[in-house]
Amino acid sequence: MEDPVSTCADGIKIKPEDMIIDKLYHCIFENKVFLFYRDVDGLLHCYEVENPEAVREISKNPLGIETILKEYSRE
Repeated sequence: MEDPVSTCADGIKIKPEDMIIDKLYHCIFENKVFLFYRDVDGLLHCYEVENPEAVREISKNPLGIETILKEYSRE
C-alpha cells in the first residue's frame, strides 16, 4: 500500500481516505517536518515541528520520529 502522505516537486500530497485513524504520519519538505493524523471524526490535523534541533534529529532518523517527539515534548 502506498503511503498516504508523500512529497513531490509541487509540495505535499495527502490522501486522507487512505489514512488509518489516529495514526501519526509525517513528511519532510523543504527542511521542515510536518505531522498529520486523521481523528475518529474524519478530521485531518496538520502540524509543523518548529524546534530546529528536533527537525535536525528527525531528518537524520525519520524512523525514530515518535521517540524524538516524545523527548522534545518533555522539555
